[in-house]
This record gives sequence, structure tokens and C-alpha cells, in this order.
Amino acid sequence: MTLFVPLAARARETRLKRPALRDPKAVEMIESIDFDESLYDRGWGGFVTVLRTLIFDWWVRQFLAAHPAGTVVELGVGLNSRFERTDNGTAHCVELDLPDTIDLRRRYFADTDRRRMVAGSLLDEDWMDVVAAEPGPYLFVADGVLTYLPADGVTSTLSRIATGGGAMIAFDTYTHAMLERQHKTAARRGMAARWAWACDDPRTLERLGLRLMESARITRVPRGLRRELPARYRYLLPLADPLLGTVVTLSLFQAG
Repeated sequence: MTLFVPLAARARETRLKRPALRDPKAVEMIESIDFDESLYDRGWGGFVTVLRTLIFDWWVRQFLAAHPAGTVVELGVGLNSRFERTDNGTAHCVELDLPDTIDLRRRYFADTDRRRMVAGSLLDEDWMDVVAAEPGPYLFVADGVLTYLPADGVTSTLSRIATGGGAMIAFDTYTHAMLERQHKTAARRGMAARWAWACDDPRTLERLGLRLMESARITRVPRGLRRELPARYRYLLPLADPLLGTVVTLSLFQAG
């Protein structure tokens, strides 16, 4: 279900009259998959997912504005269609996920001379060779992924990227309090997926050879992005801050 929940959120947003993001590919996929969207149309989850997606998309666009032919590496890409939303016509993309997920992706996406889908585990090392064959510089994006890895797996993955000569990486982190809350929610709803890693302060990850460049919260998005949001989102952000302001931290790091 971790594949379909964010997909459903992007599809629902796209169908609105004035959406914060447009993802027709998400609509196409969710309508072709036997999945009951209503089961996951609850509370603030979709709002959080959409804003998280928008922030990562924003950072990808900023990266590609500076490096038009650079490579974006999607770690645990799932059914995300970020390449469609951010492609500038010259960028390259490597999309990594487990074999079953990549098999499903291939129903909707195809490899090209600028896009490569790679079946494998984030905890393996051979996918780095695929990345190295693409033109730099590199921006790695781990959207809703690292929290499902064991702590040593997160550390080893970030450490490998940190040795990559100035690469950038963007990912989301959740506190230990949020991890405990997720476990309770998953147990109540009968969901098998459990978070395994938490981080109360992303700055502590600088010890791995990373330098924090920018940090954002769901309710405190980058200023340039905030100006692009529909009025209803700009109105809701300060109202939602007491409830959602500390749910997730999104961080953009540079290696070295």
C-alpha cells in the first residue's frame, strides 16, 4: 500500500479545479489499478503527501535550472512520476526500486536515452555503477523511503552518496515520536509496513560527510514555492502549522 497511497493523493489533487500539482500520469495509473482510493482519503494525509511532493519537485527544478543536463536519481521511486513533472528536455534520470515495483512501473513508463529504471535494493551497491554511467552532477531524491530502512542501512546508503564528489541528496525524516505514532496507526489499520528509522535532528547526519543546504517543513515550504501555491494552500499553511509543523522535516544536503 505504500506504493498506492501517495499515488492516490497526487491523483486526487490533480482532479481538483485549481490543483497545487498536476500529475495526469498518476490519474492514469490509479484508474487502471484495482485500488480503493476512499480507504486512504482520510485526515491530513493527502495534504502532507502533496506538499512533500511539491517540495521535492521544487528542489529538483532548482537543481536542473543550475544543471540542465544533470542526473536525478530517484531512490525507491515507487510509482512516482517526478520525471514527467520536472523534465526540462535535457535532464537524465535513474529510477531505482525493488524488482516487483519496477515490473509494475514498466506498464506505464519506458526506458529512454535519458531515463533508466533499475531493479534492485537500495541496500545493494551495484546500482551506484549505473548512476556513475550517467552525466553528472547528481541529485539523489529519497521521497518517503529512508524511514523504512534499518538505521545501519540508512547510514551506509548516505555514506556511499557522501563520497560521490559533491552530489546532492534530498530526503524526509521523522522523529522517534512520529515513528511510534506510525506503528500504532499501522497496527490499528492492519497495515504491514512499519517505519524502522527515525531522526530527531537531520543536522546530526552531517557527521557522515554531508552538509545541510536547506531545510523545510510541510507548513513552511521554500519561499519561491509558496508564491506558486494556490490561495487555499497559502491560507491553510499557517492554520495547519500547530498540528503538522513538526510531522516531517525535508532536508537538502550536499556531499563533502
